[in-house]
Formats: sequence, C-alpha cells, structure tokens
Amino acid sequence: MVLGKRKRWHHINAENSWTMFKVLSEFVEGFEKMNKFGPCVSVFGSARTKPGTKYYEMATEVARKLTEDGYGVITGGGPGIMEAGNKGAHEAGGMSVGLNIVLPFEQHSNPYIDPDKNIIHRYFFIRKVMFVKYAQAFVALPGGFGTMDELFEVLTLIQTKKITPVPIVLMGVEFWSGLKSWITQTMLEDHQNISVKDLELIPITDDPDEVVRIISDFYDKEGAAELEPNYTLL
Repeated sequence: MVLGKRKRWHHINAENSWTMFKVLSEFVEGFEKMNKFGPCVSVFGSARTKPGTKYYEMATEVARKLTEDGYGVITGGGPGIMEAGNKGAHEAGGMSVGLNIVLPFEQHSNPYIDPDKNIIHRYFFIRKVMFVKYAQAFVALPGGFGTMDELFEVLTLIQTKKITPVPIVLMGVEFWSGLKSWITQTMLEDHQNISVKDLELIPITDDPDEVVRIISDFYDKEGAAELEPNYTLL
C-alpha cells in the first residue's frame, strides 16, 4: 500500500517537472511574439455577446477608434466581445492580436485576428501575463467571471504597484454602475477596504471617443516613454 503511494507520488513529481518546461516554453513563445508588436490596448468582455447587440457594436466601435489613434488591439481571441474588438481593429486596418486559450467550450479563434498574431495558450495565468505586460490600457466591457477576474487582477496589480499604472476604462454604464456603487458603498464607506483614490481607477462611459480621450490624456500627462511593455510585472 505504502509502495503504491510512493510510486504515485514520484509519478506526480515527474509530471510537475514536465509541466514546468511546458510553462517556460509558453512564456518564451509569447514573449518572442509579443515583443515585436507596438503599443496595444487590451479589450475584454463576454464570449457570449452576440453580433448586432449593443455591447458587441460598442466594442467594435471603440476598437476601431483606438486603432485610428495608433494603437493595436489585444483580445482573448474568441467570440463575443473579443471578436468585436478584433473586428474593429481589423476593419480599421490596424493590428489585431488574439491571445487564445484552449477550452472545452465557448472558445475558438475569431476570423478577425491577424494570422501571425493568433497566439494559443494552454494556461490562463500565462495568458493573463501577456494581457497585462503588453497593454498600454485596458477597456472592459460587460462579461462574466472571466471578465471580472481580468479586471480585478489588473486593479490589484496597479493598486499594489506591481505594475506601472495604466488607464482602465469600463464601457457600459448600465452594466458597471451597480458594481461601482457597491464598491463605493460597501468596500469604501462601510468597511474602508480601499481608498478614495482607488475609485479613480475605474471610470465608466458608453462613449468610445471618451475612452480614447481618457487614454490619450493619461499618456499626454505621463509621457510617451510609458508606451512600453510593462516590465514591472516580471
């Protein structure tokens, strides 16, 4: 019985060693590809959002305007809001990057990613590193658990100074206003778990032009030198 447990333990340790090499390989491949791209904005939101709906069209339009302002667009590479973001960049003739993930459902590469910029990931945490490290701003549209995970991870990294501050904009006043009210009332006023200044990290708008203005104003103030990969992250 004990011998069987030991064999299983050694087998698991061997698997862990091979996993380490797979992780390193995925990081190296991602860095080599992403280092060649210029300034980008990460656009994320639900994979379930259908073409022709309010937020799909909003994502398409903001991606188009960001592209016209000189940014590439990074998405999760799948359907829904991700597809909309890549579509806006593609139709405006800009750089359209997809950081795809292998999943048993929902995820497949959308047709608007540049063929040489469709990067497939096995691990969520590596994919999120690429999202954060190579984005000069983040635009979050309505989504589910994955969207919340990405949003709050970026907020935490900025709040704790683990990455260089970058602009974050929430698009969808109707969707996000309740969350911001809860953060203000419960997190801040009732329990003092955040500071007043933290609320400045999450402006909300429905206007694509306002998104571009917020990002442009940030870099006009901070300086063009900030338009580089976020090396603080690693």
